[in-house]
Amino acid sequence: MNNSLRVGIAGLGTVGASLVRVLNEKSGLLISQCGRPITVTSVSARDKSRDRGVDISGFQWFDKAEELAVSADVDVYVELIGGDEGPARDSVLAALKAGKHVVTANKALLAKHGLELARAAEASGVVLNFEAAVAGGIPIVKTMRESISGNDTNRLYGIMNGTANYILTRMERDEISFEECLADAQRLGYAEADPTFDIEGNDTAHKLAILTSIAFGTEVAVDEIYLEGISNISLGDIQAARDLGYRIKLLGVAQKTDTGIEQRVHPTMVPLTSVIAQIDGVTNAVAVEADIVGSLLMSGPGAGGDATASAVMGDLADIAKSRPGHQQAPVFGRSVADLKTYQRAEIESHAGGYFVRMVVHDKPGAFAAIATDFAENNISLESIVQRDPAHTVASNAKTVIIITHETTESAIRKAIKSITEEGYLVSTPQVIRIEKAE
Repeated sequence: MNNSLRVGIAGLGTVGASLVRVLNEKSGLLISQCGRPITVTSVSARDKSRDRGVDISGFQWFDKAEELAVSADVDVYVELIGGDEGPARDSVLAALKAGKHVVTANKALLAKHGLELARAAEASGVVLNFEAAVAGGIPIVKTMRESISGNDTNRLYGIMNGTANYILTRMERDEISFEECLADAQRLGYAEADPTFDIEGNDTAHKLAILTSIAFGTEVAVDEIYLEGISNISLGDIQAARDLGYRIKLLGVAQKTDTGIEQRVHPTMVPLTSVIAQIDGVTNAVAVEADIVGSLLMSGPGAGGDATASAVMGDLADIAKSRPGHQQAPVFGRSVADLKTYQRAEIESHAGGYFVRMVVHDKPGAFAAIATDFAENNISLESIVQRDPAHTVASNAKTVIIITHETTESAIRKAIKSITEEGYLVSTPQVIRIEKAE
């Protein structure tokens, strides 16, 4: 068939190899669904001789992704190289400027250069699709960009990193330390040798920045995200949360406030009865709250060759189904000219409940002084619990856990500062925000 959608793939790692395989295996189904074939014509990677488990001998080989991106034999350029600079950025820009559609799984690239790439796509009248860049196989980008058009989004939140979720799940289930869980995740291939990007929240932040732009019609602002990782979460925190009816998850959250839009990534306590608390292991989940549709929650595999390849294949199918003159959704749901400047809501104005774990010197007046400091900052306490000695890290000390009613970040910080200055604390207190969740 001479109307085939011709695809060039740059990057033949786990995802790229899976994409080549599934496009071949599902060729007949794709023809019936799209009305024409989707055919891989060209590929590029660092090592031509490497065995990837798929046959690439019938494809044109390019040593340089930038050359593949502008090839006359390519209608759609698929970028699976990774990284926010170098060949990934250069090849995507080259493809867009040459009038090629682009599909990418590169969240770092979009978080840093999304506006530049969106402008280039608009100028050339081509599509830039990136379903695989956020939450793997979950079709959250298409849902937000197209399916709930006309809805005014109030909040979105989710588990967007499988490595962090795996570690937190294992810590609770097997009652082992963060360090043990991380080592196990690295052994199983869930975590990189340098896991910083995952466990400190950077990966989640990139994904959150993209979804925030789509949800609220703002420019991508990854550098404006409040960021905390999970490396300081202890087994004691996990157990205390469970005893109090919560589970700890690393969430990315974006929501409208009176002072702007909050974007934050941090460990969060969610009620055990919530759906998102049941999302275990490497699974991802994203929830959206909007005025017309109400609440949506989608979960599924957040990474992996087949799940990510499925998302890329869906983006390719959308392009294959389109016909000349049919305008697909703008890159971030609105034209770049219509995206608003991002206005950051300061984290100090955040309102919600808090979990505070303190190791306190066991001396007269300590508990009364702590209660007074919270009261003087207008913080109402829902519960206060003294843990048994197994959770106390120093002799002549007590571990005290406080759950607050809704208050502000500013008030919590002031109370903690006062308690610290009064000399009652053995160590830096642990503060975890509590999130309302479906």
